[in-house]
Amino acid sequence: MRSSVLPTPYDGTSKPFTIGLKPLDINTWIEVDEHFPRYLAEKRRLYAEEKENVLVAEESSKAAQQEVLELLQAHMQMLFPDRAGSSLGMPGPAPWHSIAEAALLVQEDLVIMGQSPAGWRLTAASVCFPSAWNLREKFGKPMHDIHAPVPGFGEGTRNAGLIDRMFDKLQVEQPVIRWNWSFYGDSRLYHPASDNQMKHRFGEGPITGRVILRLERQTLRKLPKSGDILFTIRIHHNPLEVLASHPDGKTLAASMAEQVASLSAEEVAYKGLVGERERLLTRIREFI
Repeated sequence: MRSSVLPTPYDGTSKPFTIGLKPLDINTWIEVDEHFPRYLAEKRRLYAEEKENVLVAEESSKAAQQEVLELLQAHMQMLFPDRAGSSLGMPGPAPWHSIAEAALLVQEDLVIMGQSPAGWRLTAASVCFPSAWNLREKFGKPMHDIHAPVPGFGEGTRNAGLIDRMFDKLQVEQPVIRWNWSFYGDSRLYHPASDNQMKHRFGEGPITGRVILRLERQTLRKLPKSGDILFTIRIHHNPLEVLASHPDGKTLAASMAEQVASLSAEEVAYKGLVGERERLLTRIREFI
C-alpha cells in the first residue's frame, strides 16, 4: 500500500482560484494510504446519519453509476488487491445507489457530471467530505451554477467558459488532475457549508497548533461507455507545523504566505478567512 506524504501544491504551481488542470497517469488515479479504514468508516457513519446530505442521484444516471462502480472495482483489484472489495456491504436495509457502493471502495468522494442542453450537470454523487459546500444545493445544476459562489467562476466568466470547453474536449484515454487547498481549524473530514460562516475559524486565543492544511486532490475522467465525466475529490490533512520538518518548508511557507496575502476580499470571504487572514499570515511567516 502506498504511504501518505505531504503533497506540495502550495509552491505556486496550483494557485487558488485558478483551473490548473494537468494530465494524470491513470495508474495514480486513485490514492490509498494508511488512513483508508478511517475514511471508509466515516463514510459509512455519514451514510447512516446524513444520507440525504451526502448522497444524491437522478434515475437517468443509473448506467453511469454502474459504469463507475465497475471501473473502480477493476482498478482497485488491479492496483490495490488488498483493499479491493473493502466496502463490506451497504449499511442498513434501504435501497442504495451504485455511486454509494462505489464510494465505499475508495477514500475519494465521487461526482458524476452528465451532458445536457444546459451544459454539464451534476447527476449523481457521494460527497461525504465537502469543503464548506452543500451537495444537495448543487444537485442537478450545471457547472456555471455550481461554481456561482466561487469568485471569478460564475456564469458568463472566462473561467466558466474554459471549464465547459475542457469538459467537452476531455478524452477517455487522458484523465486530468488539479489541486485546491485551504486552511481549517480542525481535521474533521465532513465540513458542510455552514462551517464557512464561523467567526473564528482557528478558535479563540493563540493560533499555534490549530491550523490544518486541507488539500483537495481533484481528478476528472471521461467514462468510456456513457460519455459522462467522473469527478473525484480526495482530502488530505496536515498540520501547518509539518512545514517545520519539510526539506522545502521555508520555500513552501514563503509561497503560501504570498498567495494568501494576494487574495482579494471576495476570495478571503469564500475561503472563510474574514478576520483570520492576518494572524494566519503571521503564523505562516514563522516558518520562513
